[in-house]
Amino acid sequence: MKDEQAICYSCANENCFIKKHLHLEQMKQYVQKKHSFVCKKTQQFIIEGAPIQGLYFICKGKVKTVKTGINGREQIVRLTKNGDTIGFRGFGTSKRYLIGAYALEDTVLCNFSNETMMEILQNVPEFTYALMLFYADELNKSENNIRKIAHMNVRERVIDLLLYIHRKFGQINGLIDIELSRKEIADFAGTTEEQVIRVLSSLKKESLIKTVGKRIGILAIPKLQSEIMEHKYF
Repeated sequence: MKDEQAICYSCANENCFIKKHLHLEQMKQYVQKKHSFVCKKTQQFIIEGAPIQGLYFICKGKVKTVKTGINGREQIVRLTKNGDTIGFRGFGTSKRYLIGAYALEDTVLCNFSNETMMEILQNVPEFTYALMLFYADELNKSENNIRKIAHMNVRERVIDLLLYIHRKFGQINGLIDIELSRKEIADFAGTTEEQVIRVLSSLKKESLIKTVGKRIGILAIPKLQSEIMEHKYF
């Protein structure tokens, strides 16, 4: 990983917790303590079970977070992009990361150490309150996902994932702006690579999606939404 200069005050990530609070005088001293670096595509920067080294904020790029499941298989639990926070699960309550994290493309990351984060939480109430709401929202999403997956068949889980990444990353030139392998789709949808290939093939034949290499484009959002409506897609 290579050091990279990322200036918070000129950052375009309005969703970043740090950027949102730069107007506060107290934040100036903490921003100066951060460490920014480039993580190359496929490179791991958080190892599950490793000692916590603070929180990571994505300046530019995309990241997947994973957790080890049955038989050592990695399950993708979250996909993230510019402005998102990584490594917050277990922060403050555990001394080790509860997830692993890999760059899905060349990614610029900003890291705030444990000590710096604790100082911010203790001295910047507005930041602490915002982070508390973020944790509550993430917990609600996790509970909803567990409930949905328990009642969805394989086709519905793949459709749910496709709609999720479409909402999260959008489409450029008719293709969702993230490249995921069929195995990664399977790891996120909680199924097998073979089943994912079959479902995608079926969706293509029905003219609901298109594919170009690993990239997928959604052609009929309303039809896909209607298939999983009973699971409270919205």
